[in-house]
Amino acid sequence: MDITIFHNTRCGTSRTTLDTIRAAGVEPRVVDYLAQPPSRDELKDLIARAGLSVRDAVRSKEALFAELGLDDPAATDDALLDAMVAHPILINRPFVVTPKGVRLCRPADLVREIL
Repeated sequence: MDITIFHNTRCGTSRTTLDTIRAAGVEPRVVDYLAQPPSRDELKDLIARAGLSVRDAVRSKEALFAELGLDDPAATDDALLDAMVAHPILINRPFVVTPKGVRLCRPADLVREIL
């Protein structure tokens, strides 16, 4: 099975998700999205395929979120996407892509739906 995880090694949820994938007998393609962020189009596609809004996919708990004024309810999807591409730390994680679909695996157990 071809699986990709957009991973942050510092994130416990991301590490747990990766461990769950490996426990299922699959070695995924691991993308350190902080070092190799998805393009704007790829990010937009991941969010749409996961059935999320752009606001659902942004890490609102990051200090940078408020510093950039993205906590303003009037901030548009385009503004949020632009910020996530410019500052990948604002991308919520981990996104997992399998032939069965895309999930933002928060909580980590959501990955089981697409394994």
